[in-house]
Amino acid sequence: MAGVKLLGFWASPFGYRVIWTLKLKGINYEYIEEDLRNKSQLLLHHNPVHKKIPVLLHGDKAVAESLVILEYIEETWPENPLLPTDAYERAMARFWINFGESKSATFFQFFKSAAGEEQEKAIKETVEILKIIEEQSLGDKKFFGGEAIGLVDIAFGWLAYWFEGTEEAVGTKLLNSTTFPRLHAWIQNFKQVPVVKENLPDRQKLWAHLKRFRESSIQ
Repeated sequence: MAGVKLLGFWASPFGYRVIWTLKLKGINYEYIEEDLRNKSQLLLHHNPVHKKIPVLLHGDKAVAESLVILEYIEETWPENPLLPTDAYERAMARFWINFGESKSATFFQFFKSAAGEEQEKAIKETVEILKIIEEQSLGDKKFFGGEAIGLVDIAFGWLAYWFEGTEEAVGTKLLNSTTFPRLHAWIQNFKQVPVVKENLPDRQKLWAHLKRFRESSIQ
């Protein structure tokens, strides 16, 4: 099998999407940490369009953008499938993955919002999205696809860890067992999956990183 390498950054939830997927598939890979303030020629060569991580290198092929990488992994290594076998259910999984990605700007607005009217608007919009995810996508299921972790869970994985750091940085708690009981339960289930539990950035280091990033974003 052609060698697999992953260019990533320790604090990026997008990189962890790929890490979790590779490990759930049992694929051996080499991880290469990038300095995003001094990007390597390897990164610039293999992702000349966006110049961002993550980038998956599979032999002489380079695949960029985390969700595209997840699809590539799923199709290249079909063992231990992370998408449903039924065509309709697979389409619905992709719908919710795309829905979450399309709302990323709203979550980022909440992250960098300053106190006052701007923050109130961002909070309202973020809560509405969380309600849709909980009620229309997750429902009463253990994971988004049922009893086992799948690509929808991986795509929303940042909600299970990074969002708490975002709330800490902003100073506003939105997602807890009272406001979103089913999403909160999903977070606990997701973080107990061994591959996830064993592959998360250091909490204190990440929280400090998010706080610094927020401060630089609102200056």
